[in-house]
Amino acid sequence: MKTVIQRVTEARVDVNGECVGSIGAGLLVLLGVHADDTEEDADFLADKIVHLRVFEDASGRMNRSLLDIGGDLLVVSQFTLLGDCRKGRRPSWSAAAPPEQAQHLYRYFAAQIRQHGIHTETGRFRAHMQVSLVNDGPVTLLLDSQ
Repeated sequence: MKTVIQRVTEARVDVNGECVGSIGAGLLVLLGVHADDTEEDADFLADKIVHLRVFEDASGRMNRSLLDIGGDLLVVSQFTLLGDCRKGRRPSWSAAAPPEQAQHLYRYFAAQIRQHGIHTETGRFRAHMQVSLVNDGPVTLLLDSQ
């Protein structure tokens, strides 16, 4: 699994003009599922993300986690993270998981985050979405389960 993680003061995702998920301060996670990914990959990433120390403490150092601040998480499925642009001008999606597998692992990942007690919102799988966010910092990290 590949992720782009952004620390946000707020984020939302809309489908056809309707808000389907929104959060306040916390993390926006764009999640791409590889064809070889399993629930173990989702478990690893969920645990890693909720414990990432990317929020500032009283000294201004990034020393607090999503759990520490009681923040929210918005996860949006984004298969384009698996696009391979090394050859030609059109990305190859051959590394991306088939939709049924990707949807299962996307939902499983969100459930694992919720099990940590984190308020978690999601986008709509396989929908054309508009994602809005205020990146705080900016702080943007790439994390891969491999």
